[in-house]
Amino acid sequence: MNGELNILDLVLHASLPVKAVLLILLGFSFASWVIIFRKKALLDDASREASAFEERFWSGADLAALFRDAGARGERLRGLEGLFEAGFREFARQRQRRVLDPRIVLEGAQRAMRVALSRELDRLERNLEFLANVGSISPYVGLFGTVWGIMAAFQGLGSVKEATIAMVAPGISEALVATAMGLFAAIPAVWAYNRFATRVERLSVRFDTFQDEFSSILQRQIHADERS
Repeated sequence: MNGELNILDLVLHASLPVKAVLLILLGFSFASWVIIFRKKALLDDASREASAFEERFWSGADLAALFRDAGARGERLRGLEGLFEAGFREFARQRQRRVLDPRIVLEGAQRAMRVALSRELDRLERNLEFLANVGSISPYVGLFGTVWGIMAAFQGLGSVKEATIAMVAPGISEALVATAMGLFAAIPAVWAYNRFATRVERLSVRFDTFQDEFSSILQRQIHADERS
């Protein structure tokens, strides 16, 4: 009998509470992997879209033309393009209202970009909390199953006159499977959370930098319009 069959046999013969623990941990693990694959694709797309927009933005293209192109697609913009569209839309609206105070115009554009940035970060960070919870809770859930299984194994010794290690070994082995399953669910979740949180933080810094640089461009545009 190979190792896999032994593990399967231990699971099948485990007590009902231990089976319930294993089922919960299996659900945690499955949900974590779904989130991991989706989050990786999301962050890859966000990085790629940011690089593509930065290339267009810093190529010397007209800002008004970029704004028209963004609005012409008729879809909800994300990432750096969403920040740019929100800031430039508010900037253009303030200028159309003939707002004379440059500070009000700039603050309005910056406020719009901050709102867009908050929404974007909320989208990128969604479900990261679940990975963190799985990583921190799963070992304890597995430990609960292990403790329960060991208690049941030793409780069975009360009805025998002579106890041997062979009598409790199967029960202890079944219980330890819960600990292993807890680690199996926790380790990928912790790694993914740390990895994705770092990537989101890098994107956040990238967005903040663009916001500051774009604000400087808008400020120079305001001063140029005042002189003309």
